Amino acid sequence: MLSVGLSIVSLARFQFAMTTVFHFFFVPFSIGMGFLVAIMETIYAVKKDKVYLDMAKFWGKIFLLSFAVGIVTGIIQEFQFGMNWSEYSRFMGDVFGAPLAIEALLAFFIESVFIGIWMFTWDRFKPGVHAFMIWMTSIGTMLSAIWILAANSFMQHPTGFKINNATGRVQLTDFGAVIGNPQLWRVFPHVIIAAFMTAAVVITGMSAYGLLRKKKNENHFFKTSLRFGLWASLIFAILSAGAGDLQTQQIIKDQPMKFAATEGIYEDTKDPAPWTVVELINAKDHKASGQLEVPGVLSILAYHRLSGSVKGMNTINKEMHAKYDKQFGKNMDYYVPPKTLFWSFRVMTGIDALIMLVSLVGLIFSRKKKDTIESHKWMLVILGLCIWVPFIGNSAGWFITEFGRYPWIVYGLFTIAQAVSPTSTVATLLFSNIVYFLLFTLLGGVMIWYSRQTLHHGPYYEEADSKQNVDPFAKEAFGK
Repeated sequence: MLSVGLSIVSLARFQFAMTTVFHFFFVPFSIGMGFLVAIMETIYAVKKDKVYLDMAKFWGKIFLLSFAVGIVTGIIQEFQFGMNWSEYSRFMGDVFGAPLAIEALLAFFIESVFIGIWMFTWDRFKPGVHAFMIWMTSIGTMLSAIWILAANSFMQHPTGFKINNATGRVQLTDFGAVIGNPQLWRVFPHVIIAAFMTAAVVITGMSAYGLLRKKKNENHFFKTSLRFGLWASLIFAILSAGAGDLQTQQIIKDQPMKFAATEGIYEDTKDPAPWTVVELINAKDHKASGQLEVPGVLSILAYHRLSGSVKGMNTINKEMHAKYDKQFGKNMDYYVPPKTLFWSFRVMTGIDALIMLVSLVGLIFSRKKKDTIESHKWMLVILGLCIWVPFIGNSAGWFITEFGRYPWIVYGLFTIAQAVSPTSTVATLLFSNIVYFLLFTLLGGVMIWYSRQTLHHGPYYEEADSKQNVDPFAKEAFGK
């Protein structure tokens, strides 16, 4: 009964997608929030303007929760790897283990040590020294991202390895090549800048809601936070577009099928290549129709010149069959999910453009010479609603990255079907999917509830209610 319409591979893929996307809700947010809190505290250390100290403490609470939830979701993700992808672990363990071990032993160690010191030593160090602690925490989060992305980049573009003929597994031969993978140094800037943008948009949106409450003692705090978030959102949205372009150039080179799918191209384009705004995609028959095109723009986007055609998925599929048929057979389907990639790319880029526009308008309304943003409630509401926008954009980007690798789990070497654990069953996968979904729903609900409560209490709640950041080992912590 449980197997009707379901398969082990499809359920395992769904579970990987669910755990990865949910984990990726919090990781970029945590990385970005730590970085922006570090900037806030540094401004306080330099300018001695107390509002930036208040900002670092207030937004630091949101950072700490996102950090904690990110750890929990990461543990769940690793657990599902062990459950469902044991053949992948056997095949890739020699390469995959090294960057993950360094991430845990070095990067996560730095994060954990310095975040603890930062949390409990607000009154123990000079402002500059205390700011150093959050900078080290932020650097640790970014180092974690590098090592995780190094492993993922190998899956996208394998380098520094050989196949051990005795075991049939990947064997690491050049660790420097793994770290120097061109995929890594194209995707890392895009992910990190998007993380900064995500945190900036959340700060902006929550500050907008804070201004809508119209509490006089909080007005300066939220107005300063709003301007800070708007400037950061605009800057990082612009930089994200540039970083995305760099990553696209590498995708064209390493994964042409992924690029063709993001543009919905089945047949080779003319020269110069037009850019398709929207179209109807027939994935079954490998055709597209009803295109709304802008002449010549795709050549500019793809090659940064006014000429050049782009290969279609049908041509690339034939080339991949010629290359891989001896190893993987003639029945292999090399087409990636075109509808998912086509629309995910447009959602991702559209959201980046939307953030640029909204940030620019918000800065105009809140400029010092003519600050009218509080009288434009509709603008504050829009900024508040935009809190959710970067999370959708990040997920769309991750869909492109992961769905665009199909049918490979390690590009050109190992397929998704080969990677699934032989002991997995439909029943166990269905049960674990339900459990994980409920856990993620609970964690997400806690995160939203706590963030809302923090905003409701306001930036000065703890100072008025209790003694803030008491040393847990001080005499006062154990009573009189």
